[in-house]
Amino acid sequence: MNGEIRRRLQVIGDTFTPAAIETTNALFVPGALTPAAAGAQVLRDLAYGDHERHRLDIFRASATDGGTKPVVVFVHGGGFAGGNKGGEGVPFYNNVGAWAVTRGFVGVNLTYRLAPAHGWPAGAQDVAAALRWLRENIGRHGGDADRMVVIGQSAGAAHVAGCIAGHGSAGGSAPGIAAAVLISGIYEPDAFHPNPMHEVYFGSDRALYPMRSAVLALAAAPMPCLFTISEFDPPQFQRQLAALVAARTAIKGYCPEILWQAGHNHFSTSMQIGGPHDTLGEGLAAFVRRTCM
Repeated sequence: MNGEIRRRLQVIGDTFTPAAIETTNALFVPGALTPAAAGAQVLRDLAYGDHERHRLDIFRASATDGGTKPVVVFVHGGGFAGGNKGGEGVPFYNNVGAWAVTRGFVGVNLTYRLAPAHGWPAGAQDVAAALRWLRENIGRHGGDADRMVVIGQSAGAAHVAGCIAGHGSAGGSAPGIAAAVLISGIYEPDAFHPNPMHEVYFGSDRALYPMRSAVLALAAAPMPCLFTISEFDPPQFQRQLAALVAARTAIKGYCPEILWQAGHNHFSTSMQIGGPHDTLGEGLAAFVRRTCM
């Protein structure tokens, strides 16, 4: 990351507002990796369920060697009540799918139902449904269903965590994935002070929060999990990771794998991926390769 972008991110600090998102967005749009620049072919808006937001995009190399590749599935954030996977010509999060192709993977971006119309555990159920669809279909797009790594950011990380915990699943467990990456996520509703943005998904009855927590499931997760936190993530997200570290250490005796993102805020971590100032992509690619051997 160059000094000017770092300075501007430091000025934004841990502010969590629409204005902070807009300002951060403007810093990373000029260098955002596009599918065309990555040599990627994109299949857009494939339906993995019945709802209008049950849609995903598949990013694959325009020229293929006939083999199958690891699959990187990205689940966007948006405060539970907003956000999208990105569409044609939109910088974010086409950059993540394009980055996956440059690293020799098949990329998938998905979107999900939103609160308040669809509260807990709808997001976890949607991630699980998308993963089931991918296990049945990604093979014909060059992906290996047994080598899928799912990445969630912010609210998306909460939904990935809920999926791993089996929230809303009749079987009580998530579809098979090789590994998971959780970027500045929400795992323990009780770690928040009362906040309407989070209550819109988890509900206002805090007595239900213990059963809606994913901390213990993540702490004991059988698959490898990588967590990231940014220097300028708001304190509430710092507490989320602290709760997970404490639980993981108590259960397994050691801390989870963590990538700390110096100089970044809550929004820039995923916007940077694949761009000229990317400080996360190499670590993510190494994790995918290591867990998908």
